[in-house]
Amino acid sequence: MAGQLNPHLLLAVPLAPLAGSAIAGLFGTKFFGNKIGRTASHSVTILGVFIALVISIQTLLAVMDGASYNGTIYNWMTVNGLKLEIGFLIDSLTAMMMCVVTFVSLMVHIYTIGYMADDKGYNRFFSYISLFTFSMLMLVMSNNFLQLFFGWEAVGLVSYLLIGFWYTRPTAIHANMKAFLVNRVGDFGFILGIGLLLAYAGSMNYAEVFAKREELSKFLLPGTDWMLITVACICLFIGAMGKSAQFPLHVWLPDSMEGPTPISALIHAATMVTAGIFMVARMSPLFELSDTALSFILVIGSITALFMGFLGIIQNDIKRVVAYSTLSQLGYMTVALGASAYSVAVFHLMTHAFFKALLFLGAGAVIIGMHHDQDIRNMGGLRKYMPITWITSLLGSLALIGTPFFSGFYSKDSIIEAVHETHIAGAGFANFAVLAGVFVTAFYSFRMYFLVFHGEERFGKAHDHHHLAEPEEDANGDDAHHHHGLAPGEKPHEAPAVVTVPLILLAIPSVLIGAIAIGPMLHGDFFKDVIIVGESHRAMQVLNEAFHGAVAMGLHSFTTAPFFLALAGVAAAYYCYMVNPKVPAWFHDKFHGIYALLDNKYYMDKFNEVVFGAGTRALGGGLWKVGDRAIIDGVFVNGSAKAVGWFSGIIRHLQSGYIYHYAFVMILGVLGFLFYFMPFPSFAK
Repeated sequence: MAGQLNPHLLLAVPLAPLAGSAIAGLFGTKFFGNKIGRTASHSVTILGVFIALVISIQTLLAVMDGASYNGTIYNWMTVNGLKLEIGFLIDSLTAMMMCVVTFVSLMVHIYTIGYMADDKGYNRFFSYISLFTFSMLMLVMSNNFLQLFFGWEAVGLVSYLLIGFWYTRPTAIHANMKAFLVNRVGDFGFILGIGLLLAYAGSMNYAEVFAKREELSKFLLPGTDWMLITVACICLFIGAMGKSAQFPLHVWLPDSMEGPTPISALIHAATMVTAGIFMVARMSPLFELSDTALSFILVIGSITALFMGFLGIIQNDIKRVVAYSTLSQLGYMTVALGASAYSVAVFHLMTHAFFKALLFLGAGAVIIGMHHDQDIRNMGGLRKYMPITWITSLLGSLALIGTPFFSGFYSKDSIIEAVHETHIAGAGFANFAVLAGVFVTAFYSFRMYFLVFHGEERFGKAHDHHHLAEPEEDANGDDAHHHHGLAPGEKPHEAPAVVTVPLILLAIPSVLIGAIAIGPMLHGDFFKDVIIVGESHRAMQVLNEAFHGAVAMGLHSFTTAPFFLALAGVAAAYYCYMVNPKVPAWFHDKFHGIYALLDNKYYMDKFNEVVFGAGTRALGGGLWKVGDRAIIDGVFVNGSAKAVGWFSGIIRHLQSGYIYHYAFVMILGVLGFLFYFMPFPSFAK
């Protein structure tokens, strides 16, 4: 049914999760006295997200039939002709994002029932994740920069609450503050980019700004010879670097693992970290005007894709391995954006959302089975105890490494091909990075898989490494010394159905969605008139000419470099951790310096602490000592008081009370006036 979509129905998509969040957050917590119980809280939030999913699917089907919507829902105010409004832009890009966000969110909501069953903050957590879903939907559905920025900041705020959900743990407080501050750095660039576009386009509406793209491409930034559109696009991308955790603003994401596992899946799979990728794809009409901005994006994405993957190799926390995998895959998406293959980036965003949510939730199921021990060195042989978690995690890992015919294969190989065909500056390094990243991804993914599900059973032993536990008890004020991990003689157990059903439902698209969607999304008209690519950027055109169907692409891949690199990564992981475990120890001893570099995350945290942290403290201390104490307090406040006291001390001597003193002063005054006004004789000739 081609035509306009119903705006009232569209409004229900974000408002349904918001209503569920409000009910659970107000009536399910101490705020209004715990009026409703756990069952009511999770039921109302799940219902809200389910309603949003159903309407999103209907919207996607309608959009595929030609329907669309771009209009104002609420006019907040008009200032000197500038409209500040809430509006929706519903096209194929938005409809796809709506479905991905709501589906993954629904799976996370259902999974949370089992995972957070023993947590005292159960109702509060459901309120937060539902509010997070509302924020992300407002972001992707916006048709103007004002609403985009509102959703952008809202997901940042709620992620702060979720990462620090266990707020009695110092590590959680440190992690959420770190995420908040790093994102503020990116958001500063983001708002500068929006401000530049507003100043020169005179509007915050996407369509109106895009309509003036040719005019914007002719302006220079005042006082420089820099193209205005280049500066604006780089500023916008700096915002994406913060949200999508690109180097060097990536440091917050691994530490965000301090939050509960369900929110790790929600933040790092389909929502917050992909907001930057979505934003750049939405702004493709602007980014296509600047090869400099695209080159910057390409290089940043390449660094992130390769070097963050290296960090995953040495991690022992099961959630951190998956987190560094997310960083690397976000780098792949960013590389595709830099190559002007925006549709490929969005396609990988979609496939990645499913298999990465699957891997995170699978990691959570393992943590449950291991009694909240997260160290993969304490696992092994879980395959026979947790068969559903095992098979779904295997499917997710195969999708992640780009195994032919799995969803990740179609999107990842398309990125590699697009980078190979692009001629934007930095493409050579990007091509190396994405190819080398294939081997690295396969190695760390199957290192984790083999250590967790195969080999010797290492759990329930006295030498277990329990420092990586996820202690809900600590956060809830219970016994801080409660043992995490399996005691001697205990065996792992499969998670309950409320946890395993979402794993199965996520495994299905992780396997199938790539083959189904690659035709219309990359080589069809799905993104027609939504994503704009300039004529000089021919990567997508070459991909279209080489595509002969999903099956043919899968068969052809068995002769390509990415397949052999992935196979080599799996084989290397199998040999190192199943056949000859002495090899990793040998590498550790022989290359201790490299290991230390990776273990300290390239010393980025130390650099930030020494340079920015110490610099900020020094600047703050200087402003306090010089600006506040010396100038404001010393000069203006205390100085003015001292000046008045000094002047008063002098003047008071003139107030002696003797008449002859006052008469003498009057005489001096009169003489002064006479001297001043008396005409002097002129000696000029």
